[in-house]
Amino acid sequence: MEKVLVLGGGESGVGAAVLAKVKGFEVLLSDKGRITQKYKDVLLKYEIAFEEGNHLLAEQFKCKTVIKSPGIPEKAPLIQSFLKQGCEVISEIEWAARFCTARLIGITGSNGKTTTTSLIYHLLKKAGREVGLAGNIGVSFAMQVAEDQFDTYVLELSSFQLDGMFQTALDTAVLLNISADHLDRYDYKIENYIASKLRITQNAGSKSTFVLWGDDGYLNAHFDEQSYKGKVKRFGAKPNYSAFFEADEIRSSKGFQISVAELPIKGKHNALNAMAAILVAEEEGLTEAEIRSGLLSFRAIEHRLEPAGELDGVKFINDSKATNVDAVAYALDAMTQPVVWIVGGVDKGNDYTVIDELVKQKVTGLVCLGVDNEKLKNHFNHLPLTEASSAEKAVEAAMGMAKPGDVVLLSPACASFDLFKNYEDRGKQFKAAITNKQST
Repeated sequence: MEKVLVLGGGESGVGAAVLAKVKGFEVLLSDKGRITQKYKDVLLKYEIAFEEGNHLLAEQFKCKTVIKSPGIPEKAPLIQSFLKQGCEVISEIEWAARFCTARLIGITGSNGKTTTTSLIYHLLKKAGREVGLAGNIGVSFAMQVAEDQFDTYVLELSSFQLDGMFQTALDTAVLLNISADHLDRYDYKIENYIASKLRITQNAGSKSTFVLWGDDGYLNAHFDEQSYKGKVKRFGAKPNYSAFFEADEIRSSKGFQISVAELPIKGKHNALNAMAAILVAEEEGLTEAEIRSGLLSFRAIEHRLEPAGELDGVKFINDSKATNVDAVAYALDAMTQPVVWIVGGVDKGNDYTVIDELVKQKVTGLVCLGVDNEKLKNHFNHLPLTEASSAEKAVEAAMGMAKPGDVVLLSPACASFDLFKNYEDRGKQFKAAITNKQST
């Protein structure tokens, strides 16, 4: 019996292990940390061997295929050891795609992935399509392939997932934008990161479609349209694009149009996300009425410019998923009231100069939420600034700065791992702190 090793006992790893098991492979799942009980229960249900707290069994496991968690870098000694042994090391997405005959729509980009993926899924689902939502969101792709049957999957794909994809061919690929992010994983070279993102176009055929932001300088410089075998559809500012702005409307070359003001999700960045979704929906054969109905019924996702309540005339916005500077720029650009900005966490090589003008226009004070805030304090020393070591303290500090009519915006520009489990935990603690204040 052929063996498969899965490294990582989270959502993607457990899903990959289950898929391998139901397809008849001998499986070992190994996690250097602790596996949560809900995932242990799944492994026990499917009688999948696992270890936690070390990789002792994994190091001795002789196999051809290793499926690794996206969080494990290729440079990790264990991964390098398997590569030297001639093992293929792939992502859960790559693994699941090998057993999937459904249409695949993949979305990546430095910002807007989750919103656009969710919107495309919503448009297709509301139109009555049998569609699954997976990738870097929801139930893992592999688990859905193992247990469910869909005609189409909409996949949010991070650069880390793309790095482990080699044979997967997407029917439609979407690249929303590129900005400096995760450069610590790419030798601090933007070119390496761009190459990772453009992997979404690999294995494209004559029936493939690539949707991209036509006004992105990095994409224009690095995407070779002449070598792409399928259709290319751009969205953005120019009227010759497949989707474009005209006055205050979004229009597509196929005749669809909708006012930006009508969209439930606000901000220029969300108008661009909507353009990408419209082009995908058209490619999937949705009617104008179906697209319009889906756009108007969509609601903002959790932790992405999410209204989080009001205290004493001050509105709170949870944008915890904004883990880079460009995401913060989108958030600040969407604000129409004075902002007290909660920012900070694990810096990923941020260049805050790119948002200096927006901060000058919009921000009245900063609350630095992190263990090490020196970079933020030095860069924004001209603004009223305080520090906080928890979401509750950050809310208290922000209320001390804000006036009625202001907005308190949690848009961290940084990873969350210094004080929180992840960006979801950060956003939930932020919302809980507001709720607690409202009840006192």
